[in-house]
Amino acid sequence: MMARLRSASSSYGMAGVLLLLCAYFSWATYRMEYSTGQDAARELAAELAHGASSADTFVVVAQASETEFTRDISSELVRLGVHRAAVVNGDPPTVREQLETLPTEPGGAIKVATTRPCSQWKIWAALHDNNPTKFSRLAVYTTHPHGRSAFLSSSNLRNVADQISVIAIIAVGMTMVIISAGIDLSVGSLVALSAIITCWLIHKHGGNSAAGGAMLLSSLAAIASCGVVGAFSGWMITGFRIPPFIASLAMMQVASGLAFIIAEGQSIYDIPPSYTWLGRGQGPFTIPNSVLLMLLVYTAAHLFMTRTTVGRRIYAVGGNQEAARLSGVNTRRTLITVYLISGLMAGIGGVVTVSQLKAGAPTYGTMYELYVIAAVVVGGTSLTGGEGRIAGTLVGAFIIAVIQNGMNLVGVESYKQKVVLGAVILFAVMIDMMKKKKVRTA
Repeated sequence: MMARLRSASSSYGMAGVLLLLCAYFSWATYRMEYSTGQDAARELAAELAHGASSADTFVVVAQASETEFTRDISSELVRLGVHRAAVVNGDPPTVREQLETLPTEPGGAIKVATTRPCSQWKIWAALHDNNPTKFSRLAVYTTHPHGRSAFLSSSNLRNVADQISVIAIIAVGMTMVIISAGIDLSVGSLVALSAIITCWLIHKHGGNSAAGGAMLLSSLAAIASCGVVGAFSGWMITGFRIPPFIASLAMMQVASGLAFIIAEGQSIYDIPPSYTWLGRGQGPFTIPNSVLLMLLVYTAAHLFMTRTTVGRRIYAVGGNQEAARLSGVNTRRTLITVYLISGLMAGIGGVVTVSQLKAGAPTYGTMYELYVIAAVVVGGTSLTGGEGRIAGTLVGAFIIAVIQNGMNLVGVESYKQKVVLGAVILFAVMIDMMKKKKVRTA
């Protein structure tokens, strides 16, 4: 039983952390808010019309600048069958003067719909005190407060998923690299290289008027180019025994330099508006297309790592490269494949970035490698290799996104966010090392 609990904790511990973070930020961003715009109009109009008699007088009161509020309320009352609502705009003395001269029906109530600030005016009590006969049944209606969590709003949740989609896609390739006991520091620069190649090719083949085929081929060429750079890194690591840290660091500089050379140090904006379909468009249930692509990539990567021979070989190479070689695994080909996939994922990230920003710049992807590695490590992949899950990386990416988004919503300064993010990474690595030490002791 204890063994099963430990296994469940290892597999789903980070998912529990993610749920706890979501619960905390949902509570921390919970606020009492008042309806505005069309929502307020519908709420107030329904309350005024409920149980109204033919003798009732309806008045819409607002400050002089709030003509949109009075228009919305009036049109909503008409929709509900109330066609005699008077509209009064102005300051308190003006409103009081017009209400005192307002014709009313005997025995009817005077129902006033107004904004929250106007409902606090002292003229309502003064009207009743000065003319109790006319204003004995004066009733002031305004919007009621509703509890709402800014974090749990549908727009914010979509924003969290959309913002992390590029990092999460790149993290798929990084997960395979780290499982193989390697590291790839070039992914951030490859994002910039992919973006520049995509925009440069589109510019050469029509620019703003480029055809769909040209845009597709330009994107595929950029992704393939990044894959070649990744494969070259793998070849250098396996062929010349260069440490992955050094080889990928060198390729980071090379890729960044190539991006600046191709772009001539400038941003490229000559992109058709339709190219933003992937980065800004929405699919079923208003889910961003970039998020749908991210989910598709993770599904394919999960099946690749768990259901294919190559996936099992990656785990074997990361666990013990010499033992894998003696077992007949072509370790060189496996490692080159891993870095090839990492390059391809970075290339896809660059294409999505261009689609989101409708431009390409050689400065894209700065510090992305650190966020990607953080997502992988927080997701439970061991830096020593041989252990990790694709699904765990997705959870890790969302943990980082939720922390950043939640701290933005509660007003934490950006430099403090860096401290928190660094502590989270350090804590995740510390847990991994403690687990490894416990296994060795056992």
